[in-house]
Amino acid sequence: MIALWEQKARTTYDNILRLADDYDVKDAIRFLREREVVHYQRFGENLRLLTDKLDERNFYAFNPEFDKACFRKKK
Repeated sequence: MIALWEQKARTTYDNILRLADDYDVKDAIRFLREREVVHYQRFGENLRLLTDKLDERNFYAFNPEFDKACFRKKK
């Protein structure tokens, strides 16, 4: 959801940059567009760190032992 919002924001900023002719407006929009890129990168990094932390402490985003027990065929 966040990534989708940031992608839409970047697209909007790109469209504004194509239409704007005022240097100060373009400068502010470039800053906002770059901020969206950085937010997207940080979100991805933190998601990876969180997943790694969950795996370290045996709290799994995907727990193979649990899934085996759930999907055993009943006789």
